[in-house]
Amino acid sequence: MAYAALSSLMYTLKQLFKYNESLVCECCTQQHVESLCQNLSALQDFLDDTTKDIETLKVVEKRIRNVVYKAEDRVDSSLRNILLADHEDKRQKAGRFFYEDLLKVEEQVYFLNKEVMVMVIDVNKHGSKSAELATTPSSPDKSTVEENTIVGMEDDFNTIHDRLISQTDELTVIPIFGMGGIGKTTLVRKLYDDSFIRSRFDKHAWVTISEEYNERQMLLKIVSSITGSNREMSNDQLMETVYRGLKGRRFLIVIDDIWSTEAWDQMQRIFPNDDNRSRILLTTRLKYVANYVSCPDFLPHSKSFLSLEDSWNLFTEKLFKKDPCPTILKETGKHIVKQCRGLALSVVVVAGLLGKMDPTHDNWKKVEENLNSFLGTVSEQCQSILSFSYSYLPQYLRSCFLYVGGFPEDMEINVSKLIRLWIAEQFVKARSNKRLEVVAEGYLEELIDRSLILAGKQRANGRMRTCKIHDLLRQLCLREAHTENVVHFMNENVLMSSEGIYDQRRVIVPSKLQHPRFYPTRHSSGITSITRTFITTKDNYFERQTSSFVSQFKLLKVLDVLSVKKDFRCIIPQLVHLRYVAANINKALSLAKLRNLETIILETLEPTTLKQPLDIWRMTEIRHLDIRWPLYICNPLLVENHMTLYISDPLELEQPLFLNNLQTLHLHNSSFVSEIIRRTPNLKNLKILHSYDNPYWHDFLYALILLEELETLHIKLGFLYTDPETFDVTIFSGYNFPLNLKKLTLSHTRLPWDVMNLLANLPNLEVLKSNTAFYGTDWKLEEDVVFRELKYLQIKSECLVRWEAGSDNFPMLEKLLLYGLDELEEIPESIGEIMTLKLIQIHRYGEKNGSGVEISAKKIQEEQESLGNYELKVQIT
Repeated sequence: MAYAALSSLMYTLKQLFKYNESLVCECCTQQHVESLCQNLSALQDFLDDTTKDIETLKVVEKRIRNVVYKAEDRVDSSLRNILLADHEDKRQKAGRFFYEDLLKVEEQVYFLNKEVMVMVIDVNKHGSKSAELATTPSSPDKSTVEENTIVGMEDDFNTIHDRLISQTDELTVIPIFGMGGIGKTTLVRKLYDDSFIRSRFDKHAWVTISEEYNERQMLLKIVSSITGSNREMSNDQLMETVYRGLKGRRFLIVIDDIWSTEAWDQMQRIFPNDDNRSRILLTTRLKYVANYVSCPDFLPHSKSFLSLEDSWNLFTEKLFKKDPCPTILKETGKHIVKQCRGLALSVVVVAGLLGKMDPTHDNWKKVEENLNSFLGTVSEQCQSILSFSYSYLPQYLRSCFLYVGGFPEDMEINVSKLIRLWIAEQFVKARSNKRLEVVAEGYLEELIDRSLILAGKQRANGRMRTCKIHDLLRQLCLREAHTENVVHFMNENVLMSSEGIYDQRRVIVPSKLQHPRFYPTRHSSGITSITRTFITTKDNYFERQTSSFVSQFKLLKVLDVLSVKKDFRCIIPQLVHLRYVAANINKALSLAKLRNLETIILETLEPTTLKQPLDIWRMTEIRHLDIRWPLYICNPLLVENHMTLYISDPLELEQPLFLNNLQTLHLHNSSFVSEIIRRTPNLKNLKILHSYDNPYWHDFLYALILLEELETLHIKLGFLYTDPETFDVTIFSGYNFPLNLKKLTLSHTRLPWDVMNLLANLPNLEVLKSNTAFYGTDWKLEEDVVFRELKYLQIKSECLVRWEAGSDNFPMLEKLLLYGLDELEEIPESIGEIMTLKLIQIHRYGEKNGSGVEISAKKIQEEQESLGNYELKVQIT
């Protein structure tokens, strides 16, 4: 992907002047680097220009990508030699080579800019194929596979039907959005052709917009529909004809497959609003377009996937019409249909392909046994519709989308991990006053709004925990990613040595390889490998030579081998370009040369009591840090003292060691928590775990107030048996915690219940989890204890017997989760009066059935149902 390649190379060049890398700076003057970055930035601006023809962009992108990839290989390889040189003369020699390579790259990129401009001028002179295609008439029959049946869409049909015939007088736009092929056009066609609906309108017109909005073709289609005239007119005359033809008449207009708000802005002026109950039905794949055109009283309708039952009913109707499916074919047929994942288009195509063969058990069994090949044919027939969604993506989203397709089929992808990977890959472009993580979340939301990525599981605070991608869209990703060399997903049934991964930019290895054997070879260019990313998914079991295999990827920027239970301690320090590392090690390692690291996740393979320090205090790019015992972050004060012995620059010595970019920090049994907190002022997420009693735990509690940006905090301090007579509960006052805190988890702290009440002072607290965090038999909340923003409350306790609380103590509570509260007499009855409460979930650990908690929960639910509240759910597991 050209856009991402440009970002990555620019990042590498700009990093040269961030550190005191004097050897590099002597060899490459800032002037050359700035000139090169300007030319790279100009190319990126060119790709950002959405007015460029799609076919032209494909040609230009390929040329840019090839040149920039080779340039990045040259720069990274030369820079690596400088950073790993162990003698002064070697550094000087490597520096001269780097300077020569930089000049060559600067020249290549300069001429690439000129070449791109010539290509664009040539295209503008002679026109393009896609420009010709844009002038072809639109047709309501967008695809031969979309047929007029609404099996499984009855609820959607009834909802839109009611909106069409509602008593609202003003002109109403009814948008329907959803993934390509999900059945939007089929649904709208059924509504449009419905005799009852048609009889209520004087004029009807259907126009399909698609990606390229052509105003003239749209006007001609509507004029033809409402007047029957085909005579030649100017655009202004056509607009006047449409307006006059609809004026004073009740009309129904279908605008199918619209892709931009600009197209709607141009269209809407031709539709008169005479308060006569006229309606416009509109379909789009883009949620933001649906929101833009919708009326306040009619929110956009989201077209969802078919259930397995509805998919089967649609399949059998297409294949057998009114006849039932033969019993002998049902089991095999349902297994085949299940693979369509609820996409109506896919179900129809599968039925069409099976309809071309005799409906015998042997034939269908062969299809079932060769599903991958069969579904490949299905995918090919669906791609013409789905590929539009990719073609219309802005440049900055394309690599992000294709990257998701590289993960295994049906995988629930952790959103936090995905965002960190996107950032490390340089897919996320910095925006003023916004953290990269926030920008990346916006990217993901935009892909979801474009119906390309599916939201998965939610966190306690309602934010996304996982996301996933539909199989057909994943096939689209794999096809495009192969063309663009964005990411390569290993085939589970092919020997790894035969896949030619040395020419792949990014490689993702599935959890199960048939023969995971590796045979490293040297790349023809003289560079060991151009691979920049190597990721293994969970539960990988590779042979012993895995680590030596990975060591061949000397230019790696992303390495995630946490699922491989092998020691990577000797390899990681050699990968000087790493931005993301997740791996297992046996002993501590030096990261001194890995100045670009943004994410560090390290676990030890063998348990040991020997503590092993890790110096990360000069890694200013670090954003996420999770190291497990016995590794620990060394004391920054000692690092500063050590620096005075080796650094002569007084300016550098005067600057204290702070990690201002660090967003997420997981500390395990650290003895310097307070000092670490003082030097990481911009933390958003902090997890402190101690498996033993820490005598200094109260020090870091007082230090927490310094973390003004902190939103998520998890404290696990082992079993602290505090003395109620000497323990100062005010240390846990909400005023000692960061006021911006939104999520708090306390585990095994065994604090008095009075401390729980003090946490109500946190004004923004939305999620509170207590895992054996409080001891005592009684928890009483007075009227003035109010958790004003709390939406999610989880309590795990084996000793709580009596709980006194009212609805006013938790005015915004939505979910109450209770674990192991077998001794609790009852849930306070007034909890059921909380207007926002949707769920009471009870997890019992013992065999005790019909406990007071369960009985009171059911009683609360029954009482609420008697008052007409059927939204409150009670779950007992």
